[in-house]
Amino acid sequence: MSNTAAHVVVGLSGGVDSAVTAWLLKEQGYRVSALFMVNWTEDEEGYCTSADDFQSARAVCEELEIPLHRVDFSAEYRARVFDHFLADYQAGKTPNPDVLCNREVKFQPFREHAMRLGADFVATGHYARIEQTPDGPRLLRAADDNKDQSYFLAAVAREHFERVLFPIGGLTKPMVREIARRAGLPNHRRKDSTGICFIGEREFRDFLSQYLQPDPGPMEDTTGRVIGEHRGLMYYTLGQRRGLAIGGQRGAREAPWYVIGKDAARNTLLVSQEADHPRLMSRRIETAPFQWMRRPEHFGKTFQARIRHRQALQDCTVQLRQDGAVIADFAQPQRAAAAGQYLVLYDGEECLGGGEIAAASNPQP
Repeated sequence: MSNTAAHVVVGLSGGVDSAVTAWLLKEQGYRVSALFMVNWTEDEEGYCTSADDFQSARAVCEELEIPLHRVDFSAEYRARVFDHFLADYQAGKTPNPDVLCNREVKFQPFREHAMRLGADFVATGHYARIEQTPDGPRLLRAADDNKDQSYFLAAVAREHFERVLFPIGGLTKPMVREIARRAGLPNHRRKDSTGICFIGEREFRDFLSQYLQPDPGPMEDTTGRVIGEHRGLMYYTLGQRRGLAIGGQRGAREAPWYVIGKDAARNTLLVSQEADHPRLMSRRIETAPFQWMRRPEHFGKTFQARIRHRQALQDCTVQLRQDGAVIADFAQPQRAAAAGQYLVLYDGEECLGGGEIAAASNPQP
C-alpha cells in the first residue's frame, strides 16, 4: 500500500458491521485506523457490554493489522445525550437516544477526534448512503430497507457528513455476514446489539427509577372511570400494550388495554381497549425546529415520512412554519405519534432531514 493512501478512521464498535466496514476500506486501498468510543462508564452491575465490545474490536484490529485507538466520550455522552434523555422522560416525552447519539457524539466529538488523528475521511458501519455533490452531502436510504438507518442520522448537521463514508450502505445484512465469514473476521458470528447500552438487559423501570423519582397515579378509561394505578407517567408511551397490569374489569371486554394519552396536570394515564382509538391516530404531526439535510426549493408535492425506525414510508404534504418547524399532513392516519420521537422526511431515496415531534392532531376539514 502506498504511503500516500488516504487515511480513514473507522468507528469500530466490536460488531460485524463496523468490522466489515474496516475490511472493505482496507481492500479498497485506504490506510485504515480504528477508533473505539466509550460512551458509558456507570455500570456497576455489568449490564453494559462495552468491555466485551472493546475486546471484540481489538481482535478485529489484530486480524486486519490496523491500529486501534480508544477514546472516552462518556462525559460528552452524559451531558449531550443522557441528561436530555432524562429531562424528556421527566417531561412525559419518549426520547430517542440513538438519534441524539449520532447527532451529539458520533458525528461531532468522534469526527473531530478522528481528524486530530490525521484522518482524511471517517467511516462507520451505518446502513445508509452518502452522495457528495457540489451543493453538499446528500443522505440516502440504504439498499437494505430492513436495515436502513437513515432515520437515526436525520438530525445530524449536513456539514458533519462531509468526508464521511458508509461502505456497507449498498449491502444487505446477509451479504455483510458473508463477507465477514469469508474474510475470517473473528466476530463474524457475533449477534447484533439491541437496545441502549446504558440500560442493557435490565428492566427499564428499574433503571429509570435510579435517576427519576416515580410518581404513581390513576389510570382512567375513556369514561373517566379509574381502573388501576400507573407507576409514573414517565414509564409509559403512546400505544403501549404490555406492562399495564390491568386485570379483569367489570363491564369490559376480554381484550388488551392500550395507552392512549397522558394528562400530566392530573398525573393520570388514559387507557382504552381500542388499538386504534381516535386519540392514537393523527393525520397532522408538528415538529420542533427542523434539521434539514437538504431543504426543498418547493413544497407543493407529496413527500414521504416515517415517525419511527423501520416504519414503511408514509405519503404526506409539508408546510414550513416561520419558526423553522415542519407541519406534515399525512394521507393516512399515523398511530401513536409520541412527543420526543422524530419525524423524518424523504424525497424518494433521499433523506431530507428530521425534527423532534412536538404535537399530533386531527384538524377539521
